[in-house]
Amino acid sequence: MSTAVVVGSGPNGLAAALTLAAAGVAVTVIEANDTLGGGVRSAESTLPGLVHDECSGLHPLALGSPFAREFDLAGAGLAWTRAPIELAHPLADGGAALHHSAAETAAGLDDASWSAVFGPLAARFDTISEEFLQPMLHVPRHPIHLARFGAYSALPTDLMARRLRTPAARALFAGTAAHAFRPFDTPFSAAIGVALTTAAHRFGWVAARGGSGAIADAILTRCAEYGVKLETGRRVDSLDELGPVDLVMLDTAPGAAARICGDRMPGRIRHAYNTFRHGPGAFKVDFAVEGGVPWTYEPARSAGTVHLGGSWQETAAAEKLVARGQLPEHPFVLVGQQYLADPTRSVGDLHPLYSYAHVPAGYQGDATDAITARIEQFAPGFRDRVRAIAVRTTTDMTRHNANYVGGDVVTGANSARQLVFRPRISVHPYDTGVPGVYLCSAATPPGAGAHGMCGFNAAHRALDRL
Repeated sequence: MSTAVVVGSGPNGLAAALTLAAAGVAVTVIEANDTLGGGVRSAESTLPGLVHDECSGLHPLALGSPFAREFDLAGAGLAWTRAPIELAHPLADGGAALHHSAAETAAGLDDASWSAVFGPLAARFDTISEEFLQPMLHVPRHPIHLARFGAYSALPTDLMARRLRTPAARALFAGTAAHAFRPFDTPFSAAIGVALTTAAHRFGWVAARGGSGAIADAILTRCAEYGVKLETGRRVDSLDELGPVDLVMLDTAPGAAARICGDRMPGRIRHAYNTFRHGPGAFKVDFAVEGGVPWTYEPARSAGTVHLGGSWQETAAAEKLVARGQLPEHPFVLVGQQYLADPTRSVGDLHPLYSYAHVPAGYQGDATDAITARIEQFAPGFRDRVRAIAVRTTTDMTRHNANYVGGDVVTGANSARQLVFRPRISVHPYDTGVPGVYLCSAATPPGAGAHGMCGFNAAHRALDRL
């Protein structure tokens, strides 16, 4: 029987382990932390009984993941749930709401252009997502469906926003585009926003019932069925520590992969991995809030996600400053109200509130007050409802998950080059150049998310070569 070791137990490492084990490979997963799951862990971070997601909180691309379908994660106990409204974006004079229906969203925005742009994409998103959830360099099975999506995605966010007529629609799209952690005037900066917005209209911005840790639990349930072995609390620094195995899957950042492979890795690939660019950081604050958040914009009280960025121009200015290494006076803040989709995370009238601000890479300051003030700006009286907080700085982020270099929770800058070619320019992006060793983290296609597709794709590449 062939053997494999997976280094790292994030959703991609676990997906790689399960895919290999289902093909008859004897797999061992080695995790440096004491808990498994990487970016899909949950904990009672503030008060007993309140379930907070430690990193990834809402999962627009996970519901339609081919990996999740192939291994029937729903049958392993994973249940998805949605808030009444997918996303709200409060503004000084009202706000914008993203509904599951593109037509309903357009009607609320009084902007037919929203439906004209995203309606056709949502109708074809099953085939579109099948294309972009794999390496960019491939022969597409659905080129016509992909062409329109690709044309929008290649645009700078500034130009994409101008295709929408109303300031509210532009602000709403700017908030989803900000998930790329990129200045809005750069090519391909609209890509993440186009994908996430379309996913909201097709699948919804779903939460995992019981917390994001339920995603890891479901994959681990399937892994147990195939006899996958698990080791925690063990850091791997060299391939020599792994002994004789047929395959090694590295759910690590590229720099860590280069260190683990050492001189076995060809020099040009080692250089590419060591110069792989990481993006800005996330500064996270979890709140225990009594009575929920008193948003002035009423739809935000029913939204699973709330973006606090202000107008399109304000969000653009904040993202540009962060990319330059400066913390804006009013940073872009994402607020997760997963308890609206999953009341089991709350205790009575005490609710877990998830938030993070976009900050410069490796930011050493304290953004807690800036995040609290940003929420208070759109929800006066919020401070009075807070009963406890838990803070995770960019340094804490890296300590919590070594893949989050400098607080980069998406494991790599979403520059035009790295969106198309990550982690390096190659038709085989999972290959490390070391025979039998493959990179399977979110630094590989299709990038960040709880979809597991980086690990799934990398494992299939490994099996093909094996």
